[in-house]
Parts: sequence; C-alpha cells; structure tokens
Amino acid sequence: MSDVTETAGAPAATPGTGQDRRPDQEPDSFAVQIADQVESFILAVTEVARGDEPDSAVPFLLLEVSQLLLAGGRLGAHEDFVPDERYEPDLGPEPDVDDLRIRFARMLEPIDVYSEVFDPYEPRKAPVACRISDDLADVVTDLRHGLAHYRAGRTSEALWWWQFSYFSNWGSTASATLRALQSLVAHVRLDQPLQELDGLDTDEDLGEKDLEEEAGRVMLEEIAGPLGIRTK
Repeated sequence: MSDVTETAGAPAATPGTGQDRRPDQEPDSFAVQIADQVESFILAVTEVARGDEPDSAVPFLLLEVSQLLLAGGRLGAHEDFVPDERYEPDLGPEPDVDDLRIRFARMLEPIDVYSEVFDPYEPRKAPVACRISDDLADVVTDLRHGLAHYRAGRTSEALWWWQFSYFSNWGSTASATLRALQSLVAHVRLDQPLQELDGLDTDEDLGEKDLEEEAGRVMLEEIAGPLGIRTK
C-alpha cells in the first residue's frame, strides 16, 4: 500500500504557470470532470478492443488518447493533491488487462511496435522498441486504480493517484502512444507509406540505426478508408 509521504517526491506545478483551479470551479466539480474523462476513455478503448471496426481503430484511438491527455494536463497543472488517509486503502486484486492487451496486439499487429525515447532530456539515449497494445493496457490499469477509489467515495485518494501516476507513468506512456498514433495517421494523410516492420521487437536491444533500418511498411489500405483517403 502506498504511503502518502511519497507525494513529496511527486512533481508539482511550477509557480506562476497557472493553476487549473478557477474561482468558479470547486474541487468536487474538478474531480467529477476528471473522473468522467477517465471513465469515458476506459469505456471507449475497451469498445475499440472488441474489434468490431478494426479499420477505424487507429484514428479513433488517436482521438481518445488526445482527449485523455487533456485531463492529464489539467492534473499536471493543478496543485498537489493530498489524500485524506496516510496509507492507501486496499483495493484487492487489480482487474486483469491481459485480454485487452492481447486484443490490441492482434488488431494492431502490423503497426503495434514503434520506437520511443523515454526521457528527451537525457543525452545520448537510444530509442527503444515499445508496443501500442502494452501502452494502452498499462494506461488503463493506472486509470482503473484511481477510478476504484473514486467510486468508493475516496475522491482525494483518486485525485492523488491520478495525478501521481500521471507524472510517474501513464502521462509519459500515453504521450508516447499519441506520437505513434499521430505518426501513423500523418503517414497516411501525406501518402507516405512506412517500410514493412521486419523483425522489430520489444525484446531486442536496438540502436537508432537498427530501428531506422528495421522500421517497416504498413499497408495503406488498412487505415486509409476511415481517413477518407483513396489508395493508389
């Protein structure tokens, strides 16, 4: 269980950059808005994972992740939240997200793997291979944890968790996923097909040159239709 004293190590909003709370916006109203955005994201992503409309998955995920990061930005700009209790109440076992992860891995198989630099401020860090399916499952896990507190009436705990995990995990993960999804849509819009993904895997320790050489081709037809683009 997490000790609230850990909040001291969580990043806080920079003074002078503006707080998210306005005079006409009470904390409870803010909590309701964040919880609504979190729940909407979880429901939408779960629906996409069902695979009923796989051709529209990429643009739809682009929209949903973008909207989620708006909630994350609001949490990041807000003053630090402090939960009411010193220790986090036990929520029991975390809901299993393996099914969600597997569904997305199958659906996005040609384009699931992408390259990412974890910290742009650390010099000479080589890109690493990541998976959109893993990222989405991890983000949902973090969000569900906070949502469980919120539904149990522990609003301060929920806001603390969402804010803390935004800085420590799901914010950077969702941001990386958004860049990958935006890149896919941009390649289609600009009629610039990718090279075929030939052997790129998250288990490999690849340098930047290797990633460039192995970054591969996505069949234009798979996502061009939902974006209103004609294939040649």
